[in-house]
Amino acid sequence: MHSPLPVFALLLNALIWGLSWWPFRLMHEAGLHPLWATASMYALVLAGLLVLRPASLKQAWQYPVLLLLAASSGLNNVAFNWAVTVGDVVRVILLFYLMPAWAVLLAWKLLGEKPTPMALLRLLLAFGGVVLVLLPTDASLSGLFAGQTLADALAVFGGFMFALTNVLLRRFQGIPAQARMLAMFAGCMSMGLLTALTASSLGVVPGFPALDGGWALVALGLAVLLMLGNWALQFGAAHLPSGVTSVVMLSEVVFASVSSVLIAHEALAVRTLAGGTLIMGAALLATLGRIPRK
Repeated sequence: MHSPLPVFALLLNALIWGLSWWPFRLMHEAGLHPLWATASMYALVLAGLLVLRPASLKQAWQYPVLLLLAASSGLNNVAFNWAVTVGDVVRVILLFYLMPAWAVLLAWKLLGEKPTPMALLRLLLAFGGVVLVLLPTDASLSGLFAGQTLADALAVFGGFMFALTNVLLRRFQGIPAQARMLAMFAGCMSMGLLTALTASSLGVVPGFPALDGGWALVALGLAVLLMLGNWALQFGAAHLPSGVTSVVMLSEVVFASVSSVLIAHEALAVRTLAGGTLIMGAALLATLGRIPRK
């Protein structure tokens, strides 16, 4: 009988990310904007990685192409963290999980993988779900983007960058794993810092606040949890087929949805549930197709 530990590890990672919106909101309420929070936490995570794996820095310098991975993973984190802090959690998570649909288009362009009829069906399901999630009540398709928020745009952009990150990871699979991990952590820190400095100079977000225990302890705790979650993901993904990993990781949507209802008292509209069903159906089709048959 196979050990359940890899599945539990993946569930732990999904739980951490599914609940991550809460500490980001706590830090925001204490005066630390999610952009500054992202830069600060990943600086801690990056420092921890360099202490534990000092050889990863020398390895990463040998592959300048990892700058692309750093940028995509960094922008993915910046967009997601900002979106779940200021937007409706369930809506953000669903729009973010357009990732399998974006992956079809990116793999076609970057990897030369021509989409199959099933892949095209996933695209239709996913984008049909987006229309249901985004379209205001009694609005026509021409007004689809009329009432959209910053969080909506960040969620869609973040999902696209997440898909690009996954495609780049497949393209760079010959590069040592710890070098890729360092590039991703460094990208999250640098993109968070660059975006925060730019937005602050434009007056879009406040500057970095004075050190305060109200957000510092939350940031430190979440940084530790992010490192734990990354370890859990690496362990689980290394012991399970990629299709099984992807299916288990969809539990993040459940954790985020339930926690937002219980903690933030967010409402789940019928239209959102219907659109979410289509989006998650597309994600399941993408993952189930990769599970090996006995």
